[in-house]
Amino acid sequence: MSKYLHFNTPATGQAKELEADYGLDNHGIKHLDRAYWNLCDEALYEEIVFRNEGKIARQGPVLVSTGKHTARAAADKFIVREETTAEKIWWGQYNRPLSHEKFSDLMSRVRAYCQNRELFVQDCYAGADPEYRLSVRVITELAWHSLFARNMFLTTEDKTILKKFVPDFTVMSLPDFKVDASIDGTRSETAIILNYGQRIAVVANSQYGGEIKKSIFTVLNYLLTFEDVLPMHCSANVGKNGDVALFFGLSGTGKTTLSVDPNRKLIGDDEHGWGSRGVFNFEGGCYAKVIRLSEKSEPEIYAATRRFGTILENVVFDPVTRRIDLDDDHITENTRASFPISSIPNTVPEGFVHNHPKNVVFLTCDASGVMPPIAKLSPEQAQYHFVSGYTSKIAGTEIGLGIEPEITFSACFGAPFMVRHPFEYAQMLKHRMLKHNVNVWLVNTGWVGGRFGVGKRISIRHTRAILNAALDGKLDKVEYRKDKIFGYEVPLSCPDVPQDVLEPSASWGNKDEYWKKYDALAARFSENFKLFTDGCSPEVISAGPSRISNTW
Repeated sequence: MSKYLHFNTPATGQAKELEADYGLDNHGIKHLDRAYWNLCDEALYEEIVFRNEGKIARQGPVLVSTGKHTARAAADKFIVREETTAEKIWWGQYNRPLSHEKFSDLMSRVRAYCQNRELFVQDCYAGADPEYRLSVRVITELAWHSLFARNMFLTTEDKTILKKFVPDFTVMSLPDFKVDASIDGTRSETAIILNYGQRIAVVANSQYGGEIKKSIFTVLNYLLTFEDVLPMHCSANVGKNGDVALFFGLSGTGKTTLSVDPNRKLIGDDEHGWGSRGVFNFEGGCYAKVIRLSEKSEPEIYAATRRFGTILENVVFDPVTRRIDLDDDHITENTRASFPISSIPNTVPEGFVHNHPKNVVFLTCDASGVMPPIAKLSPEQAQYHFVSGYTSKIAGTEIGLGIEPEITFSACFGAPFMVRHPFEYAQMLKHRMLKHNVNVWLVNTGWVGGRFGVGKRISIRHTRAILNAALDGKLDKVEYRKDKIFGYEVPLSCPDVPQDVLEPSASWGNKDEYWKKYDALAARFSENFKLFTDGCSPEVISAGPSRISNTW
């Protein structure tokens, strides 16, 4: 909305009805044209349409475009280096330092930029466990970003609570504000900057909604470790007997798909904490990748894409019929749906289970096609693979990715969001695994019968059958073989799964080529782990793969 046009919008009359006493002037934001406080979904819909930020599709979801940023700008994230955190942060590729002076200068320009503009404010929470809950204020230029915040975080309609709300952390999302690399010390005109000392984050020059939620996830990944809570990039569900399962993995590996199970209740699909009382969701919604979504394979998520309140990012639709086309990827492979978790019928409404996990699953998308579909890990192997975080980045999930999956290692299955050294999180995981006698599984949702372009991706039907067997305890009594390279235990049989599926080499026409590829992957593991040997114990280092010298 142009700051030079002065006229009423649909929510003008209600803009201040839910305003907090702790106002925007406490953030140094003054002389606004107007601030819209804690608007409900329906009011935000009206504002989105009025401002031409999006379109309403058939059955009620709102369609938006995120412009040139259709994925996270992972290379543009910075953390302000200041005295309270400087010695505790894992500085490097994902946690690039920005000086306190640079940030102060930048914030002066941000505050000047906001003058005479209209902003939207949502006061909400991250963390379903009240003991560890973070009060979050999300300030946005766009109405649909305000709706996104309502979808993804925990909200309240209590006027008294909203009036007395004071944020523990504030996110400012300003898509039209460009940073200056030559002045601000950034890489480009886009920046995601977190300041733990001042408890504020700025998302500049990106409309991609995921930056808002991942900024708060990154905040929790630091703060909660000092409260003996393990923050995790994982989905979680719980069985009828109260057995909790965690699913770690990068975007595109199947976290949401596999955790949304009609036989188990969903706790959450992306971000959780494991504290002294159990597992709790950080969020109040789901942010699912929806390209080529199948109604048959993923009915719950498919239904959510056709519901009021859902935001569809970069999904193609027919402007006449208003029907969406989830198969059309000409905008991006990374089409997304943001919706409240209540849109999924079988969930834990509180987002908090007073039980500790029985099973932990590491989801890896092996694009080389050599890893088994499931393997059981020892505690040391679990730490090794957790720190390694092997997978493949799937097209569209980050800026710059092409069609072919890119083999990568992402520490803790979420390196861009990990603020402390990965071994810190791995130690916390090991402590919980041993204390609560947890099974850890490595599950390959990638390719079989050859690498990408030669083999095919393992079927969801087989992966679900394998996971069901593991979670239901049906793999406890089967025979296992020890893998010749990684040493983990691979089951020789599994109910409802063909035996040759469990042996990846069986689907390769050329066995020599298979073992060469597997050995090459082991070499990549070893080379990657050299980055972490200084911070890891000898037991974890030795739990890595052994290279082979002969041909099988």
